[in-house]
Amino acid sequence: MQSIDKFNFAGKKVFVRVDFNVPLDENFNITDDTRMRAALPTLKKILADGGSVIIGSHLGRPKGVTEKYSLKHILAHLSELLGVDVQFANDCIGEEAAVKAAALQPGEVLLLENLRFYAEEEGKPRGLAEDATDEEKKAAKAKVKESQKEFTKTLASYADCYVNDAFGTAHRAHASTALIAEYFDTDNKMFGYLMEKEVKAVERVMNDIKRPFTAIMGGSKVSTKIEIIENLLTKVDNLIIAGGMTYTFTKALGGKIGLSICEDDKLDLALELIEKAKANNVNLVLATDAKVADSFSNDANTQIVPVNEIPDGWEGLDIGPDSEKKFAEVIKNSKTILWNGPTGVFEFDNFTSGSRAVGNAIAEATANGAFSLVGGGDSVACVNKFGLADKVSYVSTGGGALLEAIEGKVLPGIAAIQK
Repeated sequence: MQSIDKFNFAGKKVFVRVDFNVPLDENFNITDDTRMRAALPTLKKILADGGSVIIGSHLGRPKGVTEKYSLKHILAHLSELLGVDVQFANDCIGEEAAVKAAALQPGEVLLLENLRFYAEEEGKPRGLAEDATDEEKKAAKAKVKESQKEFTKTLASYADCYVNDAFGTAHRAHASTALIAEYFDTDNKMFGYLMEKEVKAVERVMNDIKRPFTAIMGGSKVSTKIEIIENLLTKVDNLIIAGGMTYTFTKALGGKIGLSICEDDKLDLALELIEKAKANNVNLVLATDAKVADSFSNDANTQIVPVNEIPDGWEGLDIGPDSEKKFAEVIKNSKTILWNGPTGVFEFDNFTSGSRAVGNAIAEATANGAFSLVGGGDSVACVNKFGLADKVSYVSTGGGALLEAIEGKVLPGIAAIQK
């Protein structure tokens, strides 16, 4: 497989798929440019070699051309970050895009308009009537799939090389993230630096395991994490269950959970997962106490109670101090650590203690030589909030992509480059 570090882009036109799906305020100002900064090493390498760059990205979830989601809103800031006057094509496959791409000179950059303005990018039909028949849906899907080939072919025609640096969309078999790679031979398609780091981090935590291996899984629902948990139960030594999932497991074991969030239809599943953990000799670590509140509010009245004795009218919004110590002890004795999901409602300052304790324990273990991967939107927000991002081994930018990788799924955006 081609490596971006070893490739010389001199005189080459390069289509780079990035993830510039950044948050904008009501005046179209970027409120967090982390994703743009993450792509800079890749873009600057190409330009420094003497190549030219054609940037493709999506923004939001538009259902057609939408002013709100135009990438022109990020043009000025991108030019500032790159130190280059970035050109803009007000379409991604129209005549203007083709002419501007053809005219690009070494060191120049062209930003294409939002790829998702076209249904062909995702390969899903739009505008179907709610009462559309199965036959009509099938025909619409076939039509989009057919036109998707031309859409992809047009994007590929702009460039000599293809670089995928958008790990956040790697789990989607979209035109610009997977299908386009088929138009470039093995020597002329590769991962960007960000994508390369993401892939290596995931492979290390899932396949190059130093033991003990501990995973901390938070989140409100067991149902959204079933496949991840089941896959991890074949790999980890310790699995810490945190967040809202705690109360489904606690109730399944006969505990009283008051008003705490719970999936009553997943109680049997929780018991099955407990048995699978035992069968695989996995130490399943559950909270022993909880910080409970009499309302879902930062200013609610609180108390610390055993997790299985939460009074009526109260709900668990974080783990308690005994659980913090229990979790931290397991984490500090680990050599490989995966964290996905906080221990409680960390958005409320009065319920950050558990997540902070977990983050600090991971940072300490990392300082002592463990490899730690933090991923999933809320976990990333946690380490950023607590100032711990530079004290863990790797913070993943890919939410859904990371979770599917942990589930053991093949990600189309990665497979397209590797084959």
